[in-house]
Amino acid sequence: MACNVTLNGIVKDCDGAVGGIRAAWIASADAVTVKVEDDLISEVDGGVFKKFEFRKNTGNFTTTINNDDASGTTYYSTDIVLQFTRQETDKRIEIAALAVGDVVVVVKDANNRYWYFGYDEPVTLSAGTAESGTAKADFNGYNITLSDESTVMPYEISAAFAATKFI
Repeated sequence: MACNVTLNGIVKDCDGAVGGIRAAWIASADAVTVKVEDDLISEVDGGVFKKFEFRKNTGNFTTTINNDDASGTTYYSTDIVLQFTRQETDKRIEIAALAVGDVVVVVKDANNRYWYFGYDEPVTLSAGTAESGTAKADFNGYNITLSDESTVMPYEISAAFAATKFI
């Protein structure tokens, strides 16, 4: 028996697109619920989202499609990489909390689109470094990777809702 799908195709996009992310908002996963309508998140309820800011061109996310045809399994792994300049106590405390907590993450990309991570399982801190640098011009600060595994690709948050909650 064949697995049938309905495809609509993808038209050529003539608009430009730029890489990178501009900001991330993070909240404890246990208090957050989302509503999905028309394949977009239309509402995010609960939780206290805190904004994490960083210098431009230092953050990104990559979603990998993991498909095993033999087992019939597909899931999506996303790594969100953030870099925070300068080692200092306040940042160390926040990163230490991320290391033990289950969170959800909203990311604003450089195209002004908002993406939600942690839809069906919490996001966790999977890696990080604290660097001093050697020379005066070297990086001093923290690099962290937040990881999400999900049965769905990351959902975009509707622009209308994002404008009310993530500013």
